[in-house]
Amino acid sequence: MASKLPRATRVKNKTPAPIQITAEQILREARERQETESRPPKQKITDQTELADYRLRRRKEFESLISRVGWNKSVWVKYAEWEESHKDLKRARSIWERALGIDALNRDHTIWLKYVHMEMKNKFVNHARNLWDRAVFRLPRVDQLWYKYIHMEEMIGNVAGARGIFERWMEWMPDQQGWFSYIKFELRYNEIERAREIFERLVQCHPKVSAWIRFAKFEMKNGEIGRARNCYERAVDKFADDDEDAEQLFVAFAEFEDKCRETDRARCIYKFALDHIPKGRAEDLYSKFLAFEKQYGDKEGIEDAIVGKRRFQYEDQVKENPRNYDTWFDYIRLEESVGNKERIREVYERAIANVPPAEEKRYWQRYIYLWINYALYEELDAQDMERTRHVYRECVKLIPHHKFSFAKIWLLAAQFEIRQLRLKEARLLLGEAIGRAPKDKIFKKYIEIELHFGNIDRCRKLYEKYLECSPENCYAWSKFAELENSLYETERARAVFELAIDQPALDFPELLWKAYIDFEISEGEFEKTRALYERLLNRTKHVKVWLSYAKFEASAMSSDINQKKKCLQHTRDVFERAASYLMNSAPELKEERVILLDEWIDIENSFGELGDANIVRAKLPKKLKKRRQIETEDGPAAYEEYIDYLFPEQITNNMKLLDSAYKWKKQRVASKD
Repeated sequence: MASKLPRATRVKNKTPAPIQITAEQILREARERQETESRPPKQKITDQTELADYRLRRRKEFESLISRVGWNKSVWVKYAEWEESHKDLKRARSIWERALGIDALNRDHTIWLKYVHMEMKNKFVNHARNLWDRAVFRLPRVDQLWYKYIHMEEMIGNVAGARGIFERWMEWMPDQQGWFSYIKFELRYNEIERAREIFERLVQCHPKVSAWIRFAKFEMKNGEIGRARNCYERAVDKFADDDEDAEQLFVAFAEFEDKCRETDRARCIYKFALDHIPKGRAEDLYSKFLAFEKQYGDKEGIEDAIVGKRRFQYEDQVKENPRNYDTWFDYIRLEESVGNKERIREVYERAIANVPPAEEKRYWQRYIYLWINYALYEELDAQDMERTRHVYRECVKLIPHHKFSFAKIWLLAAQFEIRQLRLKEARLLLGEAIGRAPKDKIFKKYIEIELHFGNIDRCRKLYEKYLECSPENCYAWSKFAELENSLYETERARAVFELAIDQPALDFPELLWKAYIDFEISEGEFEKTRALYERLLNRTKHVKVWLSYAKFEASAMSSDINQKKKCLQHTRDVFERAASYLMNSAPELKEERVILLDEWIDIENSFGELGDANIVRAKLPKKLKKRRQIETEDGPAAYEEYIDYLFPEQITNNMKLLDSAYKWKKQRVASKD
C-alpha cells in the first residue's frame, strides 16, 4: 500500500519574525558547524628498510588490482608510471610488456604512446625506435603513431630515417593529410623535386580535385606557371564530367588564370564550366563568374553573367517544385530574351515533361499553355513549321480527351494549318476535334471558317452535327436560323425555329423565342407573330412576356386613324388579360402587377388623344409601409420595413367584409332586445 503524504502544516501566525535570517546566514552557519575532513597522516620514510617495505606493499596492491581487473588500462598505466617514478625502469618495462601481452591493450595505441614516451623521456632512443617499429607494424592505420615516430627522428636530426619512415607509411596509402605532411617535410629541407614526385604519387593514390588543386598551387608557388596549368588541364580531363567536385576545380582553374592575367582564358573556363555543370550545383561558379565579369567584362558580358545567375535561381526553383509552371514560364522568357534556340528548346522540353499528376482539368489549365507557347515560338520565332506541327500533334496525343479537352489547342492547330495553306489538314483536325471533344468553341470556329470560304452546305452539315450533339443549345438554333435567313431561305429559317421551340429542354428558351419573334416581325408577318406570342403565353405567363406582347401590338400602329384605334384596342386587350391573370391566378406577384400597370400608363400616353391613362390609374394600388419580423437561426431578432400594395379590389372586399360584420352585430343586438 502506498505511503500517505504528510499532512501540510498549517501556519497559524503569519506575522513576520522580529529577527530576520537570510539564506546566506543559514549556509554560513551550516558550513561553520561541519566537521573537518579527516585525512590520513603523512608517512615519512627514513631508511631503506622502510622504503623496501613500502615498495613491496604497493607492488602487492598493484598486482592484486591487476589480477582482478587486468583489462583496465589505467591500472597498468599507474603501475608502470609508479615504477618509473621510483627510477626502476627495468620493472616499468616489464609492466608495459606484460600489458602489451594482453590482446585488447595491444590494439590500444595510447598504451604504445605512453610506453614510448617513457623511453624518450629517459633518452633511451634505440628502445624508443624499437617500440615505434613494433607499434607501426602492429597498428599501421593509426596515423598518430607514424607522426610521433617521424617527429622523434626529425628532432634528433635523423632526416634520412624520417624519410624512410615516411616511405614505409606511404606504402599503406594513408589519407591526403599524410601525403601533405610528407610534402611539407621535404619542403622544410628545400627538396622541391622530391616534393613534386610525392605530389605525382599523391594524385595517383587519391585522384581527387582537392589533391590536384594543391599540386597546382604548389607549382604556382614555386613559379612554375606552365606546370601549374598542366596540372589543372590534367585534372579537367579527369573530372570535367564529375558533378560533385567539378565546380571547385573550374573555379580554382579560372582564378589561377585570372592571377596570371589571362582574362580570356579565365572567361573561356567559366563558360565551359557553366555549359557542363548542372545548374543546381553551380551556385559558387555563377557568383564567381558574375564578379569576374563585373571586374573585366563589357556590358554584354555582364548581362550574360547576370542571366546566368538568374538561370541558376530558376533551376533551383524548378528543382524544388518541377510542377510550378509559372516558374517555367519565367525561365523560358529569360532564355528567349537571350535567344539561344537550342537552350530555349531544351527548357521547353524539360517543362512539358512535367505532366500534371492527375487527369483533372484544373491541374492542366496552366500546363497546356506551355505547349501553346512552345508551338508559337517554333512558328513565329524559330520559323520551323515541321517542329510546330510536331508540337501540336504531340500535345493533342497527350491530352486525355476521354475526360476533358481543350478547344484552344484544336483551334490553334487548325489555324496554323490554314496559315500554311493546308485547308484539308485543317478540316481533318477540326473533324477529329468534333469527334473526340465536341465543344461549342470548335463548332463555332469551324462554321466561321467554312462560312468565310463560302461553303454553305458544309455550314449546314456542321450546324446539324452541332445540334445533334447539343439539342438544348439555343445559340446554335438561333445562329442556324440566322444563316438560313441571311441566304433568303425564309421557310428553312422558320422550320429551324419551329424545330427549336419544340425541343423538350432548352438552356435559354427566352432568347430563342425572342429571336423567332424578331424574325417574324422583320418579315412583316404580324399574324404569325401574334400566334407566336399566344403559343409562348401557353408555356409561360411571365410579366415580361405580357409586356413584350403589348409593346408589339402598340408598335403595329400606322397613320390611319382606324388602324390606330384597332392597334390600341389590341394593346389594351393584352394588358387586360395580363392584369386579370395577375389579379386572379397570381395575386402574390404584386410588384410585377405594378410594373405592368406603369407600362400600361406609358403606352396609353404614347397614343396621344386616343389613349386614356385614367382607365389604368383606377387600377393602381396604394403604397403601404409595413413591418415584419426577421427570422434568424437563434429565433426572431429584429424587424424590417417593406413596401406593400393594396389594390382597389382588395379595398372593396375589405369594405364588404366590414358591412357584413356590422349587419351581423346589429342582428345580434336586435335579437337580445
